[in-house]
Amino acid sequence: MYEWSEEHQAIADVVRRFVDEEIRPHLDDLEFGDLPPYGILRKMYETFGLKDMAKENFQRQLDRKKNDEAPAPSRGGSNAGATLIPTIELSKVSLGLVTSLGVSTGLAAGTIMKLGTPAQMERWGLDLLTLDKVGAWALTEPDSGSDALGGMRTTAKRDGDEYIINGSKTWITNGPYADTIVLYCKLDDGSGDDIRNRKVLTFILDAGMPGLEQSKPMRKMGQHGSPTGQVFMTDVRVGKDRLLGETEEPRGGGRESAKDNFVAERAGVAAMSLGVIEECLRLSVDYAKSRMLWGKPIADYQLIQLKLANMEVARVNVQNLVFRHIERSAAGAIPTLAEASAMKLYSAQAACQVADEAIQLFGGNGYVSEYRVETLLRDARVLRIYAGTDEMQVVAIAKDLVRR
Repeated sequence: MYEWSEEHQAIADVVRRFVDEEIRPHLDDLEFGDLPPYGILRKMYETFGLKDMAKENFQRQLDRKKNDEAPAPSRGGSNAGATLIPTIELSKVSLGLVTSLGVSTGLAAGTIMKLGTPAQMERWGLDLLTLDKVGAWALTEPDSGSDALGGMRTTAKRDGDEYIINGSKTWITNGPYADTIVLYCKLDDGSGDDIRNRKVLTFILDAGMPGLEQSKPMRKMGQHGSPTGQVFMTDVRVGKDRLLGETEEPRGGGRESAKDNFVAERAGVAAMSLGVIEECLRLSVDYAKSRMLWGKPIADYQLIQLKLANMEVARVNVQNLVFRHIERSAAGAIPTLAEASAMKLYSAQAACQVADEAIQLFGGNGYVSEYRVETLLRDARVLRIYAGTDEMQVVAIAKDLVRR
């Protein structure tokens, strides 16, 4: 694959129209008015028939789980590309919408659909996939960001046939408004073993449970369209029906589940980065052609041309990473953690560099929100932090290289 097909272009055009009609008019409210994104996302699901598609996908996965079948094989490059196009187009206007949507329908719902029993899938998975309910994926803690699994201190202690959960989570996307929370914690079995080595269990919590507190949205540098908060558990009592898989030893559960989600998150950052880069480049080219300085457009000056050329190089490189990911997904090839980390490391840095150069090209105008590029930079900056910092991507890549 070396370019978007006509089908892909048609999908992109439809998404752009939705963005222009339904999202851009609300950008100020998303950015400065504390407008939760879920109404807009639900309207998008209805407009494009995504809710019905989610129901059909849910039924297929449920049937396979009931029959104890392996996950369905990939459906091909066209569908893989069609999945990423909305991510790219939405990222041009609001990365926060993409983050909130991805965590709710991807991480939270995806974890339940992968690890849950059929009963758990029906009880929680369907409503998350259709966006009827909002999901959060709670892994990170105040003192265990990059060391999320080893440094985890939230615990679940057995109490007869139930568990009692205590601890806290932070930087939780959708946390303030989540109806359903997929929570990772350590098993406190009273053995006295080092907590770093204890089993990692995954539970499903519902908003309003006794002992569960969800904070108000945090004030952040960017991605204001994606509410982020803290979650506190004080003696939250849960039954085995809320333990994913209803076993402490689920296939692919605990640590393995979290690492699989890291791969999906990191690969997805490339598509988000591409959206930021393409929008920054478009805005910069238009501005360079119209901004006059000393009697001619600034696009005629070599230093401005150098900035535009470097942006285009970044766009081509990140687009090629996205195309490669689509092709390999179509062939059933799942990225290794190192490959996904390399994609994220390069694309996130490229998006931030391009957005920063766009502000420089705009000069003083780039520093105000009206011209959009300052918002794109603030939104893009967290791509180098969440789903694993730049530094952790380097560690993952290097460890894989020395093991070969």
